Amino acid sequence: MKIIYDYQIFSLQEYGGISRYFYELALNLSKKYDCDVKICSPLYINEYIKGQSRINVIGKYVHPYQRTGRIRHIFNDIAFSALLGINKPDIIHETYYAKNKSSKTKTVLTVFDMIDEKFRNGVNKKDKIALIKKNAVERADHIICISENTKKDFLEIMNVDPQKVSVVYLGYSLSVPDSNDMEKIIQYPYLLYVGIRDGYKNYERFLKAYADSKRLRKDFYLVCFGGGDFSSEELGYIRGLGISKDRILHFSGDDTMLAKIYSHASAFVYPSLYEGFGIPPLEAMAFECPVICSNTSSIPEVTGDAAEYFDPFSVENIMNAIENVVYSDNIIKKLIFSGLKRVEEFSWDKCADKTKNIYSSLL
Repeated sequence: MKIIYDYQIFSLQEYGGISRYFYELALNLSKKYDCDVKICSPLYINEYIKGQSRINVIGKYVHPYQRTGRIRHIFNDIAFSALLGINKPDIIHETYYAKNKSSKTKTVLTVFDMIDEKFRNGVNKKDKIALIKKNAVERADHIICISENTKKDFLEIMNVDPQKVSVVYLGYSLSVPDSNDMEKIIQYPYLLYVGIRDGYKNYERFLKAYADSKRLRKDFYLVCFGGGDFSSEELGYIRGLGISKDRILHFSGDDTMLAKIYSHASAFVYPSLYEGFGIPPLEAMAFECPVICSNTSSIPEVTGDAAEYFDPFSVENIMNAIENVVYSDNIIKKLIFSGLKRVEEFSWDKCADKTKNIYSSLL
């Protein structure tokens, strides 16, 4: 079976969940099966596939800060069509939402969430991305959703035959550093938040819950990893809540840095209003970090009985859930034990197996 992953996400993301997903799929399918797997990205900026010898990557790395975005896209569009003619794949798995179908080859598309449709503008004539997504969905031969909740939302919003839609869970891939290299980066107790801090991520309510608890403010720092430096608006909001600036810290870095921060956090808090899947809670569990998270969308589907839940719309509920965990040794031990068992249910190996079965069914 000849499988090609297109250039789209690899020319858009240096790092990120979507490009990591396709990298792991290509890697695991190449290792496990008699498949001819290629990532065809004539010009790419992605670090996961850069200098990769375990996957057949057709393309050349270009530095993302060379301001070649539009040229890169035009070149990739033309070159990718030529590469399809040469390689003649059985399956094309599009890595994002393309305007036009690449060829008559069977096409698979993964839908990661319905955030735009539920939280932003939805599908309308002014929202070009949503319209491109709708078009890509309608012409795909098969759709993969990454959770049952995403599938439910997808079928409610999109007019698609349910027989064309399958659920395949993601894995997680944050590796465990050598135990000798797990020294503390932060020398005091802290609550951890990971990722971007956009509206639906509900970061402001989490901050308010932290600010409203005298105990948490006294006993714990708040650490944010990734998502860019704090904006002036965020710093203003923090000051408005009466939180001392030195109690909230920002870090960024590679997987090793993130692993160290997970491993020493008092708890990981995931206040998002909506997720298509949600990998960070699994990463936290793998590093024996108690998870405290929202009870909405796909999050309980992923975390199961290995998390303390709260209503993400209630600041008081968020505060009470965090206090309930961090001040109870018994609950901490229970969540760590349950978390280590829960992560065993998710792997890129299982994800690749189920995806391979979908490819085979189309042929």
